Amino acid sequence: MDHAGDAVPIAELLDERRYLLDVAYWMLGSGGAAESVIDETYRRWYGLSDSARARIAVPRSWLAKTAGGICLGRLALPDRGEDTDQGEGGGPYAGDADGARASAELEQEISGVLLNALDSLSPAERAAFVLNEVFGMTPDTVADIVGRTGPECVELADRARRRLRARRSRPTTPEQHDTVARTVRHACVTENAGLLASLLWPDATAFFDGGGKVRALARPVHGSEHVAHSLMTLLVRRPRTTLTAQSVNGRTGLVARYGDQVAAVISLDIADHRVAQVWVVLNPDKLRSWNQPPSAHQRPSQA
Repeated sequence: MDHAGDAVPIAELLDERRYLLDVAYWMLGSGGAAESVIDETYRRWYGLSDSARARIAVPRSWLAKTAGGICLGRLALPDRGEDTDQGEGGGPYAGDADGARASAELEQEISGVLLNALDSLSPAERAAFVLNEVFGMTPDTVADIVGRTGPECVELADRARRRLRARRSRPTTPEQHDTVARTVRHACVTENAGLLASLLWPDATAFFDGGGKVRALARPVHGSEHVAHSLMTLLVRRPRTTLTAQSVNGRTGLVARYGDQVAAVISLDIADHRVAQVWVVLNPDKLRSWNQPPSAHQRPSQA
């Protein structure tokens, strides 16, 4: 049979493999384990009959679901801890000089602190959080991988977020939180990157939820300087744009507007007078309630 019509550009093939390795690395926290998962994923792909592969409309989605399912199975193994040491040549693309550099960059990008925190989650919570928050997979896709319903996966991801916040946060009073949040706003509106970076923990992380509806950053950003740069870029002053401090999830957060429309809602996790995590909601679907006529408790504060 002639399979020339199935040919895929090499750049697309490498991008696909890189994406799958990123998914597996976030899920398992080990380059060697990620490489093993992707090898098994492709073995399953080529284990399908020609007709079965032909019926798969989006191979990349099938591969991502399969890799996620394999990762979830490995997370549930009682001896999974033995798999977290990468060992010699254990990173993604081991044995390839360009791949080794890609592996090093990936491991620097993904904060070890955050990966350790992910280890505190149950396998289902970690899968739901990583696949939804980090890689922006749809609830239906996550549900297929995790083996739960869509609403259950949403709850798992929400629970994971709460546990990650609780793990890192040390109690701050509402007044302390409000002061830091308003100083963050001041740094953003005055475009003072140095001040903004000083308000963040060195290993701060920012998550950007675009929901596939806007061109947001697809993966979290780590490190105070990188987070500060990302926020400054996102919130750079333009005509008709404003940034206000107001209540977000019960504590002072930031709300960015373009004209009268809320374009981003930012919540801050603050510990010891500095920001540990930033959660930026840009998904228009999640901002619908913010774009209803404002109630008294939603009135913004410019201070």
